[in-house]
Order: sequence, then structure tokens, then C-alpha cells
Amino acid sequence: MQQSAWKKALSHLFEIHIESAPSDLNPHLYVSLRKGRYQLCTANAIYSYADLYDNFYNAFTAVDFEKEQIKDVLILGFGLGSIPWMLEKNFSRNFHYTAIEADEAIIYLANKYTLDELSSSIQLICADAFAFVFQSEEQFDLICMDIFLDDIIPEHFKDIDYLEALKARLSPNGILMFNCLSVNAKDKELTKAFFENIFARVFPEATYLDVKSNWILLNRPL
Repeated sequence: MQQSAWKKALSHLFEIHIESAPSDLNPHLYVSLRKGRYQLCTANAIYSYADLYDNFYNAFTAVDFEKEQIKDVLILGFGLGSIPWMLEKNFSRNFHYTAIEADEAIIYLANKYTLDELSSSIQLICADAFAFVFQSEEQFDLICMDIFLDDIIPEHFKDIDYLEALKARLSPNGILMFNCLSVNAKDKELTKAFFENIFARVFPEATYLDVKSNWILLNRPL
């Protein structure tokens, strides 16, 4: 949904509330216009922010897309679609996306505000990302794991079995990008422990990108 020019201009001065859409999964879910872009937020977290969703934007700048030859992308936790938005608008990449989002309210907002502005092929599925990864038999060249409830990654998305299932969904030489918080000292300690004690056990070549207030964990060097 396009907003008026004056609203976009004002949004560079202050945030403009557009719509609230609370759900059982996200009781404080809302869309605002900020710096001319739609932003999807909860009480304590930003779920989407177009090309200013810095954690993945900064991670994508480290990818040699010509070398990697990515075609099929799995997005776990879709938001308003910042990942395909950035890859299409900023990196000139048109991939085929399978996007898994558990919250029907978020799917409603994505369809209303952003999807009609993208030309990429996007199959947006309302499903539990945990179950999907175990049930799917497809493989993907890039998997973007971006699942939070507010500012917390549910623990079952960080266990060995789930990571092994993610590994099985990667194509040969595929890339996994697993978004983790690193805002404060406690976040950094928890993310570092997860990376060293669990993630790196499943992915022996694992590394990570420090992208401001997040770490993007990688299954292998880029």
C-alpha cells in the first residue's frame, strides 16, 4: 500500500503510526512509517524495516552473489519481507523465495503493505517454522533464520535437532544465516555460548558476522 508523499516526507522527521494488528503470538504488533519506509515492530523488537533492516543488509554485503549462484531461498520468519525487499531493490537479485511465517497477522500486513511492490517469486506459507524444517524435503541455496517472539528466540529453535534439520535443508555449499541478538553484554554472552557450544557442533566450519546489535551466524565462511 502506497502512502502519500507528505506522509513519507514527515516520516523522515518522526515516526508515523500506520496500523496496529495484535495477535496471540505478538500482542503488541504494529506498522509505522519511518524514514519513508514501513517498519514492523513489537514492544521490544523491530521485525522488518525495508533496506534499513541492518543485520541482514550488512550480512548480504559480505556475499559474493556471482560466485554463490543462489536461486532458491528459504526465509524462516518473514515479517514484512525485508529480506526479499533488500535483495531485489538493493542487490538486484530476483530469487525464488519460500517464506514461512507463523503469525497470520504478519502475513496480512505483508500482503497489505509490501508484497505488491516486489516482483520476485514469493511463496508465503502460514506455518510453524520448526515443523516445516523437519517435514520439508526441499533444499535451498540460502536459508535466512530470523525467528523471534518479541526479542527472544524460542529455545526449541536453538537445539541440536533443529540445527541438524536446517543443515539437511541446505543444498551443497548452501549458506545458512542465523540471526541472533547482540545488543548488550547478556545478549552477547548468550549468543557466544550458543555459537560455540551448539551451532559450531553442527556446523564445524561455522563463523559469524558482527552486524551492529546482532550476530549473523554462518554455517561456513563466505
